Amino acid sequence: MLSYVGGVRHSVRSLTLAAAALVVTGLAVLLGVLTLGQGTSPAQEREAPAAVPEITLAELDTTALAVRRDAFCDAVPASSVASALDAEPKGARAHSPGDRAQLAEGIRDVAHEHACSWTTPTATARAWVFAPPVSPGQARATGRAAADAEGCSRLPDAPSYGLASVALLCRTDGGQEVSWRGLFGDAWLTCSLRARDVPRAELVDRGGRWCAMVARVTAS
Repeated sequence: MLSYVGGVRHSVRSLTLAAAALVVTGLAVLLGVLTLGQGTSPAQEREAPAAVPEITLAELDTTALAVRRDAFCDAVPASSVASALDAEPKGARAHSPGDRAQLAEGIRDVAHEHACSWTTPTATARAWVFAPPVSPGQARATGRAAADAEGCSRLPDAPSYGLASVALLCRTDGGQEVSWRGLFGDAWLTCSLRARDVPRAELVDRGGRWCAMVARVTAS
């Protein structure tokens, strides 16, 4: 590309250098086209999230984590989802603040959180984090409201999930649901695992591993 300074054309040497640059650029573009034609598209080149080694919540110091109030669903490893569901998911959903979404069974409204869920015919794994910051007082009130919901009871001796932590076992139309929620920095994070015909001890163990992974991914 030719340039001008004070309306006067550059020297012959500058023209020679510019022409050489154009040749090099043209070769680079040609090579790039050939490479794309032989390989994958940029979207296909995105690497899948790396597997996260499974640990229990008891092995994770959640009080030392600070969660980002941002989208995280793409960072959840497929292997962790399959492990939580005990099967490959048949469906997946995600929503962001401002989306109109199904926030709970029979409830659709404008979302104020980043959330995602994966399902099989008999199980659902979910996770979400509030987009607005949450104070410790708001966290405690939100936790109490969740614990007071019909059909829910606190899990005794459950590992903590950040601050103002609440661990619940609830009866739902889709089976038993185990969940953890807590405050990580100023982020209110919730995760849950619901399944039919799964012994309570197994559901709690799988749910705890799922929630440990969610905390690690959203804090990374």
